[in-house]
Amino acid sequence: MNSEDNEMSFLDHLEIFRWHLIRAAAAIMFFGVIAFIYKEILFDLILLGPRDPNFLTYKVLCSISQYLGLQDALCLQESPFILMNITMSGQFSTHVMTSIFAGFIIAFPYVFWEFWRFISPALHPEETKLARGVVFFSSLLFMFGILFGYYIIAPLSVNFLGSYQVSSEVANQISLTSFISTVTTVSLANGIIFELPILVYFLTKIGLLTPEFMCIYRKHAMVLTLILSAIITPPDITSQILVSLPLILLYEMSIKISERVIKNQEKKQ
Repeated sequence: MNSEDNEMSFLDHLEIFRWHLIRAAAAIMFFGVIAFIYKEILFDLILLGPRDPNFLTYKVLCSISQYLGLQDALCLQESPFILMNITMSGQFSTHVMTSIFAGFIIAFPYVFWEFWRFISPALHPEETKLARGVVFFSSLLFMFGILFGYYIIAPLSVNFLGSYQVSSEVANQISLTSFISTVTTVSLANGIIFELPILVYFLTKIGLLTPEFMCIYRKHAMVLTLILSAIITPPDITSQILVSLPLILLYEMSIKISERVIKNQEKKQ
């Protein structure tokens, strides 16, 4: 095969990849438009939910508080801050960007499927068979991460950061952009973090990762987990522990997945 054929082959792959990207982007825009239209559900019911004292997480914490005999120690009686818009185009810009975020989250299974369709032809039939269900499990882990971030980390972040005061003379008036960015970023970050087992699976398949390596550096991983937890959570020990526990569980699960991949490869050989 000459160099021109190689170049054409590469360009053909780029053309195919471009159409996968176009279809993925179209799906994101489609669901983004739907989210834009139903802004009452997107904002009042979902994104502004962690600010509401009747939010599910706060109700559960309040029930736990009363069960432990702490009375209303963990109950949220009212929102600790006031939301405000401080720029002319602030609400519209937030509406557009948040709709795109929502479109990506809803369309994630299809987006991942499009990328998988591009990658899977390069795999051997045996590898494709072993990776069966990867779209389902990656989407499931992503949604679990989103829900974990939304119902656990976002409320803790909003409640802690929104009520924190350096002085009683300073009132908390949070901009709409800052609040929405906190909720969406925390939720999306957890969704991506929960993809760790899928990442480990493919890194093990191509020989860049082994279960022995992960076991040797388990302690280092724990330290990195605590650092990552401190970055995406408010600076209190409770929130860091709540984030660290699922990350540690995902790491241990990833070790088992890596071991399974190695065993399958040894059997094949």
